[in-house]
Amino acid sequence: MQKQRIILIIGIVLAVISLVLVKVYLSEQDKALEARKRREVESFKTQFKESQTSVLIAKQDIPRGATVEPENLEIGIIPREYVQPQAVTSLDRIAGMITIAPVAAGEQLSMTKLSQPRHAGGLAEVTPVGKRAVTVTVDNIASLVGMVKPGDYVDVITLLAVPIQTKEGQQTSMAVIPLFQNVLVLAVGRDIGGPLLRTEGRYKTEQPAEPSPLITLALSPQEANLIAFAQEQGKVRLILRSPADSQVQPTYPASWDTLFQYVMPVMPQPVEQQPQEPQVELPVEKPKPPKEEGDVVEIYRGLNKDTVVLPKS
Repeated sequence: MQKQRIILIIGIVLAVISLVLVKVYLSEQDKALEARKRREVESFKTQFKESQTSVLIAKQDIPRGATVEPENLEIGIIPREYVQPQAVTSLDRIAGMITIAPVAAGEQLSMTKLSQPRHAGGLAEVTPVGKRAVTVTVDNIASLVGMVKPGDYVDVITLLAVPIQTKEGQQTSMAVIPLFQNVLVLAVGRDIGGPLLRTEGRYKTEQPAEPSPLITLALSPQEANLIAFAQEQGKVRLILRSPADSQVQPTYPASWDTLFQYVMPVMPQPVEQQPQEPQVELPVEKPKPPKEEGDVVEIYRGLNKDTVVLPKS
């Protein structure tokens, strides 16, 4: 009886231990399953974050020269492959900046279309370090009919009467000489590129009555001296550049010779034939008439044979 009781107690203990072990096993499986699901969720979130990003999008059309304001923008979540270069992702980065190109409604706001305001401190504040603000006088054609604006980049050329030395003496010839490339326009007239005025939720654009003949450029001290001399001697013209093009290319002066060489390339010159020396005809001796011969006589001396011509009598 005692033995049966001990066996029963051992069986109950083993059963309890089995239940405890099963419970522990099931608990560990639940934890492992939960951890796996958590890892899958985190992996999905990571993949989503890597493939998606948030950018600022314009709610309405923003004209060129307008100050960027938070109420005109909204945050959009788009795939990374559709994000424009230098897209803006934070308002803190663009606080107080102005647009240098129009931004359409629904378009991503990019740093390529933004710039710091340039009107706060006047012309001296917007002049780059190491440069000088030099104002030149241009006509309507040279200023591209008033289309040149502050912040644009231009090339500067000049039309001069260049002295040349000829056989008749010193003369002058008109030539177009390239002066500078990729020059920043600081101001047009009194306009140094400030933001547009905003009234009643709309941007107000003030267009000048006519183009200003005064263009202020940012030049080095030596360049300022050269353009001052060129302006006193001839005409200065501006060539507008793309805002995305800062490449400086080698250029050469243009004159009548370079124009004709460009329009009509140089053809190979024909080889001049050397004059031939006159040939001197040497006198040719006329053959003398053969002498009249007589009979032929053959003379045998042993085995040798001789032939003798007898004179004709």
